[in-house]
Amino acid sequence: MNQEYVEIELEEEPIELCNLLKVLDFAETGGQAKQLITLGYIAVNNELCTQKRRKIYSGDTLHFDGEVFMLTLAEDAIPNPRPPEPVTPPKAPKTATTKSTANKRKSGNKKRKKQGQVDSKTGRKPISFG
Repeated sequence: MNQEYVEIELEEEPIELCNLLKVLDFAETGGQAKQLITLGYIAVNNELCTQKRRKIYSGDTLHFDGEVFMLTLAEDAIPNPRPPEPVTPPKAPKTATTKSTANKRKSGNKKRKKQGQVDSKTGRKPISFG
């Protein structure tokens, strides 16, 4: 990778991506920074990033407007280790038995009307408060 980059020293890590864009004067406000991220103008580590509050650490690269920025940690700063990537188990495909079970649950939730006796004089069902 012989691409030239601009080195940026972080005084503390991690820093949120939207805050980093404000510090680097790529955006005047936090709202502008978040729009730049949402619209796809920012890449982190060669991947398009749409997470506004993504944590950025030293060693990450930021790509914006055709330039590459390498983030490093200042000498007097204390490094903060990255949290491990969460491992998500693969989702099991839905089967026919799962769907039929869901349908049974839905039909079981219906309220059944009680067949009460109707008063012959008023035509109304009696109410019980007990």
